[in-house]
Amino acid sequence: MTDAEGTQLFHSTMPFSSRLGIEVLSHAPDLVRSRLAWDASLCTLGGVLHGGVLMSLADSTGAVCAFLNLPDGATGTTTLESKTNFLRSVRSGHAVASSRPLHTGRRVIVVETEIHDDEGKLVAKVTQTQAVL
Repeated sequence: MTDAEGTQLFHSTMPFSSRLGIEVLSHAPDLVRSRLAWDASLCTLGGVLHGGVLMSLADSTGAVCAFLNLPDGATGTTTLESKTNFLRSVRSGHAVASSRPLHTGRRVIVVETEIHDDEGKLVAKVTQTQAVL
């Protein structure tokens, strides 16, 4: 089941997430979950979801997690750094991202995102640092 309010938040603040077809499953300060459906137009040779697509899913999900954890008076957030470890490929179904805050400070927020396939296998692990604006 998708979260219509969360999906609208993603699409209105990050139009690229709409182009990729990202759907939000849930959004709260402690956990943001979204998914992206496998599509041949998002793949490399051999039908594998492109790494950049997975990174975009993680970046979008992590950014909303950071946004939901902004300190009082902050106006937004932007990615300063992102590190991705790819562990397996996605060749069908969905890639599901789950983002959790690791550190919520006044100047930076650090978010960890795991991407799993439909079988629950870990596809990628991403750590990103978001600047507080």
